[in-house]
Amino acid sequence: MSELILWMDREINKMRRDVDRLFKESWPEIGVGIFKAKVSQQIPIETYMTEDSFIVRAILPGIDPQSLDISVTDYQLNIKGSRKEESETDDGYSRHMQRKLRSFYRSVPLPFKVASENIKATLKMDVLTIKMTKADPQKKRYIKIEFA
Repeated sequence: MSELILWMDREINKMRRDVDRLFKESWPEIGVGIFKAKVSQQIPIETYMTEDSFIVRAILPGIDPQSLDISVTDYQLNIKGSRKEESETDDGYSRHMQRKLRSFYRSVPLPFKVASENIKATLKMDVLTIKMTKADPQKKRYIKIEFA
């Protein structure tokens, strides 16, 4: 009877590993990614693309605009900042004040190389909108061959 239990346990573990491998290969963002926003305090974003630009909107409630830092490389947008939270309770006998400083960071892959001089960012009613235009494609360059 104990052989039967060991066999079943081994087969179930093998099946679990196979299913895990299938999910990792098919959808690598599933797994830790489901819980990532809560663990790392990521900000919710939405992205959309037009013919000549890429637009990112981030919801930043209670953010201090001075704490925002936006940077861009050829194919990546980085948004980071901090948010202050204060709470105070007073029940007549004691007063409790709590202050928290939460920082966040979000990296967004860009679908094309952007023109860094044409990036526009606006913060209105706790919504950060970043509009980036496509960089001009480099012209084809012919190289002259020198013969020795």
